[in-house]
Amino acid sequence: MAPHCGQSYGARCGQSYGAFCGVHVVDASSWALQTEEMTARRIVFLIFDGLQPIDLVGPHEVFSYAGKLSHDGEYRCQVAARAAGPVRTPSGLLIHAEHSVFDLGPAGIDTIVVVGGAGVDAACRDGVLVEWLAAAGRTARRVASVCTGVFLLAAAGLAEGRRVTCHWSRAGQLAAGHPGLTVDADPIFIRDGRIWTSAGVTAGMDLALALVEEDLGAQVARDVARYLVLYLRRPGSQSQFSVPLWSAQPSTDPIRAAVSAVHADPGARLGITDLAAHARLSPRHLQRRFAAEMGTPPASYVEQIRIESARRALTEGDDPVDAIARRCGFGTAETLRRVFQRRLGVAPSEYRDRFRLTPLKETP
Repeated sequence: MAPHCGQSYGARCGQSYGAFCGVHVVDASSWALQTEEMTARRIVFLIFDGLQPIDLVGPHEVFSYAGKLSHDGEYRCQVAARAAGPVRTPSGLLIHAEHSVFDLGPAGIDTIVVVGGAGVDAACRDGVLVEWLAAAGRTARRVASVCTGVFLLAAAGLAEGRRVTCHWSRAGQLAAGHPGLTVDADPIFIRDGRIWTSAGVTAGMDLALALVEEDLGAQVARDVARYLVLYLRRPGSQSQFSVPLWSAQPSTDPIRAAVSAVHADPGARLGITDLAAHARLSPRHLQRRFAAEMGTPPASYVEQIRIESARRALTEGDDPVDAIARRCGFGTAETLRRVFQRRLGVAPSEYRDRFRLTPLKETP
């Protein structure tokens, strides 16, 4: 273990300029020169034993491809852990941490991405990791977490007073352990000022695409998604429990035809008679088979799909609410408002205000 002098992390110790807490880090003059000459945005991934590998690899690849595809900027990705070297994952895969946190001063870091995983609870008890994150996070332009990495943000005091998300299975624990956070388990990612948090696993790639779009524009983000064969771009407002992700899948051709018709045009006429015509079944037969295969009645499923369509329209465009209501099959803005209040507990206009991706505003 590296020596610790008792001073706060990031403090200079004695006459050893370029050292943190008695540990020589890097020559200060070369460090300053590097900062002056470096034009790439510096992204530091903070990992720990027990990390979820895709929380690192997914976002890392998004930034890597963005740098290659953009003419206006690039990213310099660094992977750091408590100690440089192999870091073990629960599956047995070894990840190499190029840097120790002792080797990385906070100066010049653009973005910190904290991964999640089964080892996050132990990481939160590691004073060195928490202290480094607290110091570096205060000066970085933005700080992000994937999955349960938000627990480390909370331990470092970076998420206090913020609205955050994480994997749905740990949201209750996060809220109970950190009452100063507003935990919303529904969206796949949330931005609150310069703090970004995401749900688990592949949602970290959605968050990374949003960060790339913020930096380099929508076209670069689209190009990255195309190369990585990703859906572009799941908005942060998309629910972790959205219908396409979590509903049962039809097992027979008639019900598959009815479901496909709903997804193809949520604003079309989709009453039981219309769906029965797509399925080539009688309305009564369709009602029974649809509920058996999909786990929900046809009318409820149609409403869920229409809600998803309206949510995307509200967060990705500027169309008036009444136009979105008509296009998504609700008919009137008042009907859309009632459905949103009943299903989501929020009005469409407020939903748009809460979830739309807006230009970054620096907050203390």
